Amino acid sequence: MTNQKKIFYLGPKTSYTDVAKEELKKRFNLTGYEDVEKRTITAISNEIAHLENDESLAVLPIENSIEGIVKESIDNISRIEDRSVKIIAECVIPIHHCLITYADDVSEVKTIVSHPQAISQCFDYIYKTFGDNVVYKSESSTANAVKNISPEDKTVCAIGSKYSADFYHKPVVRENINDEKHNQTRFLLLGKLHLPKVDTEYKTSITFSTDNKPGALCDILNILRKYDINMSYISSRPSKRKLGEYAFYIDFDGKVTDDKVAKAMFETLQHTATFKHLGTYPKSENLV
Repeated sequence: MTNQKKIFYLGPKTSYTDVAKEELKKRFNLTGYEDVEKRTITAISNEIAHLENDESLAVLPIENSIEGIVKESIDNISRIEDRSVKIIAECVIPIHHCLITYADDVSEVKTIVSHPQAISQCFDYIYKTFGDNVVYKSESSTANAVKNISPEDKTVCAIGSKYSADFYHKPVVRENINDEKHNQTRFLLLGKLHLPKVDTEYKTSITFSTDNKPGALCDILNILRKYDINMSYISSRPSKRKLGEYAFYIDFDGKVTDDKVAKAMFETLQHTATFKHLGTYPKSENLV
């Protein structure tokens, strides 16, 4: 195989996805990869869905402890037709936002720029500091927001990480401004690569849709209960096929090779209109 193996991530350099990428590379000894930054989650998903090198990987944010599921990520992961592309690992990164600006005093600030989720995660602080006297400008990432502020315009401030501010040589006015101090984001590593097995607990992710009838979802949940399988996350998304039809995303404890998980998944297939195994991978909290 002559093509360079790549690892795609939501850029630019110093984004929280970049931090997750470096953590995953270190944790699983992923060497020899070309880092390729992309501007959108959809662009990353398109790359991983049409790999030129089967060892290439992608890192995507999937869930924030404050804002919940990252809709663009779960929608794109669920749409990947190549079923050999799986979630193969996860990691959880603490989120510490900073106020970054060239303003001599925060009273000069008229515009706050960042990723919408970062602004939302700091809204109490922003309101207490600026009241209604600011406008908000959306950026594709916190790192881009930090990267693009300029000493020529002291009316603009960015919300982002200290890592970004230090890397791009931007002044930090206030650290750790997020409203919830235990803010965390979970990231997924996707690809066809089979990582070495580790001696820890695993989790499995699936997505499925059911017929639109009473008790359809309850049937699935009862199967998990029947086999004493702990479900750690559930989310619903529009199926995008017709109004009122939904697909469900579920994380639960265990490997697909476990006897009870295998039986539960087989029974689940009998009660679903569509079904996809998204991956089985080590639980992050056991690898920190």
